[in-house]
Amino acid sequence: MQKILNYINGVLVEPQSNTWLDNYKPSTGKVYALIPDSDANDVEAAHVAAKAAFADWSQLPKEKRSAYLLKIAQLIDLNLDKLALAESIDNGKPLKLAKTVDIPRAAANFHFYGTAILHYASEAHSMEDTAINYTLRQPVGVAGCISPWNLPLYLFSWKVAPALAAGCTVVAKPSEITPMTAYLLSELCIEAGLPKGVFNIVHGLGPKVGNAIVSHPGIPLVSFTGGTATGKQIASIAAPLFKKLSLELGGKNANLIFADCDYEKMMSTTLQSSFANQGQICLCGSRLFIERSIYEKFKTDFVSRVNALKVGEPLEETTKIGAVVSLAHQEKILSYIALAQQEGGTVLTGGHKVELDGEHSQGYYIAPTVIEGLAYDCRTNQEEIFGPVVTLTPFDTEEEALAMANSTPYGLASIVWTEQLTRAHRLANQIHAGIVWINCWLLRDLRTPFGGVKASGVGREGGFEALDFFTEPKNVCIKLK
Repeated sequence: MQKILNYINGVLVEPQSNTWLDNYKPSTGKVYALIPDSDANDVEAAHVAAKAAFADWSQLPKEKRSAYLLKIAQLIDLNLDKLALAESIDNGKPLKLAKTVDIPRAAANFHFYGTAILHYASEAHSMEDTAINYTLRQPVGVAGCISPWNLPLYLFSWKVAPALAAGCTVVAKPSEITPMTAYLLSELCIEAGLPKGVFNIVHGLGPKVGNAIVSHPGIPLVSFTGGTATGKQIASIAAPLFKKLSLELGGKNANLIFADCDYEKMMSTTLQSSFANQGQICLCGSRLFIERSIYEKFKTDFVSRVNALKVGEPLEETTKIGAVVSLAHQEKILSYIALAQQEGGTVLTGGHKVELDGEHSQGYYIAPTVIEGLAYDCRTNQEEIFGPVVTLTPFDTEEEALAMANSTPYGLASIVWTEQLTRAHRLANQIHAGIVWINCWLLRDLRTPFGGVKASGVGREGGFEALDFFTEPKNVCIKLK
């Protein structure tokens, strides 16, 4: 059975404890690889390597750092098929999705920051003939990067690439649920000739590896993407140590659909924004608010299209809904469907496990689920489910739709469907979310800030905001007279 290895000081190594965790294949429910059960000793080894490498890496001309990142991006592109297959097997997502979205975006992240660092600039402030001030942006040091399981390589690279570009060295932890593509990335970094110690990957459990990274006194900043509860715990550890924190957390995103929308465009996109990656994207629109005049038509058409989505083995070309990531997550999603029924909701379609034939009979499959009849402020509509489950709620006025959209403790993303320009601008201004998509979804410009408000996180990723996070500004004042 394949053993995934840690990547420390430029080489692949076993965990110091020589203990291992099972890595499950979601489509079959069977163990197919072993993951290092690393601990604080492995994190310490990674930190020693990263600290030793920092002086040279941070002083390396940006053009040379850029060249390494662009080489890694090129290698990801060259290994597209291998990485996409690994991502599909490890995560349960359809192979086509991994091949067209996840892996190309990982390459794009390295390419973007490999070029962005060449154009990163700071400010100067003249005090007329008295003095001139200029700002230096200097890499903070060893960066701790902790990424989630839903978009494994995509989001892993979203943190690592700007950290390396900015001149930081990295100790990173991918999710123990989906570690395979991070392991394959470490092989590509070796192939790219990345200097030893610059980038280190420690696999293992959050309470062991993640906690060791967050609490390590020699790691002055932490970038984390994951659940809000975990983010709160990380903040409680990091804040007293005065670490810089970037927390991209949960979402309970609203999709506001007005009667004047481009109906066909809205319908096809809403199907995608509801169930892409089995609903396991923090940006999915899980609360659908529909103007009452088109509610019944929307419900009939939407349920019909949901019923046509094929739930199947991720490697099949026709599969639209693959396996959710784990047995525990499958049970969580099903428990929320049961809760919705207890709260008075009606399941219009789905709401149950799907059992496939043969070797996939024990896989973690759930039928895409649509529920109506729930109060906007019930638990099902307030708590993050993170699965193929959406709720439908009618509204009569724009004010009512806005109030329901803003009612959750989350504020990550939102979607608005309307052809009224003034309404679109008005709602974009009033929705409490870090991202508002108008007549589209998941349309991303990597130059733009990414992140949420309220319980959806602290700070922003993307664009130069990420480079700002991994650097510290220093003002230099020179008196002219």
